Amino acid sequence: MGCFDLRPLAREAVRLRMAVFTLALLGSSAAITAAAEALPPFSELLQQSEKLSPRLIEGEANLETAQGLARQSAALPNPSVSYQSENFSGSNNFSRISPVQNTVSLSETVEIGGKRRARIAAQTANVQAAKAGYEEVRADFARDLATAYASCEGAGQRVQLLEQELARASEDQRAARLLVEAGRESDLRSIQAQAAVTNTQADLESARADLSEALIKVSVLAGTSQPYSDVRPLLLRAAERLTLPSEEIPPQTPALRAAEAERDAAARRLEVERKRPISDITVSVGSRRLAGLDATALVAGVSVPLPIFDRNRGAIVAQLSELHAADARLTSVRLEVQGNWRAAFAQARAADWRLKASNESEAAAREAYRLGRIGYEAGRTPLIELLAIRRALSEAQFRSVEARLARVRAEITLSHLVGRIPFEDAP
Repeated sequence: MGCFDLRPLAREAVRLRMAVFTLALLGSSAAITAAAEALPPFSELLQQSEKLSPRLIEGEANLETAQGLARQSAALPNPSVSYQSENFSGSNNFSRISPVQNTVSLSETVEIGGKRRARIAAQTANVQAAKAGYEEVRADFARDLATAYASCEGAGQRVQLLEQELARASEDQRAARLLVEAGRESDLRSIQAQAAVTNTQADLESARADLSEALIKVSVLAGTSQPYSDVRPLLLRAAERLTLPSEEIPPQTPALRAAEAERDAAARRLEVERKRPISDITVSVGSRRLAGLDATALVAGVSVPLPIFDRNRGAIVAQLSELHAADARLTSVRLEVQGNWRAAFAQARAADWRLKASNESEAAAREAYRLGRIGYEAGRTPLIELLAIRRALSEAQFRSVEARLARVRAEITLSHLVGRIPFEDAP
């Protein structure tokens, strides 16, 4: 008869302590939220980062530098004005024999051989390379931010699961203590239940530290010093809705476009170096005042440097080597893109299967724990078996989180390879 009255008492005690535990958790969460703002949705954070991220600011500055140099490359050489005075002084009677001559002339350097055209083409190619590089920087940043954001969601999910596990462990501990006090279990079972609670508390604190670290990484990457408190699992919830793209390798990617643009720019710079030894012509025209004759004469001249000692051969060889290096980088990037796409597609396909299996495993483990809990309260299931069932449920839940995270990361990689912003429309 005593055993019959014990079960309702145990259930009421469990409900009361769970209510207290839940209120404490809510109070703690409210305090944290009051101190710091929750991480905004990914699309909103990405938009904010456009103006705050040091990486994006640096990439935009590099593009503006190339654009400025391109504008400068079209500028013509400045003309030169010179003044020359002759015979204004001399020994003996020289000044009376040779009257003073004052000459004012204007000189202009004329670039020949297509040097200016080649320079403009090279700087234009540098601008295209800078644009392609900036697009690659933006794609890399979106990939890194999405990966860090998903890692935050995974860390947050692990914290929630451990909080649930701690609540379940506390329930089992209290039930075990009541059963020990009633003489239905030995003291060993109570010690085992307490050890499970302690271990779960330690895991929970570690998971909270991991979440804090992940949130700090996101804020640093986004270029903000604002401390974030928590994150909602928005990207992970979209894992089941993701679909695989075509297995065909994309013809163009940001990395490939950047490598191609850099190769074209290297070829244009080589053309500039090859034309540099061509001598420019300096044309001058002026007016000479003959003081003794009270007359004015026009003067003109042409000067051309002789390319005897400097033929720019070293610079040509250096630029040619740079072109060969750009060719090699282009080939390497093309091969990397092909390999990365095949690997990312295989990972995404495996993640789909893993996610499906983990969802089924979690549902089965959840039902097993429910039945095991009923059996334990009825005295048909031993505590050691209930602990094993609860541990299996926790492991299944953690596997589900890891499976969602793996699928999201595979989607991020696939999006990055084709130059698409991952989860741009995510809420």
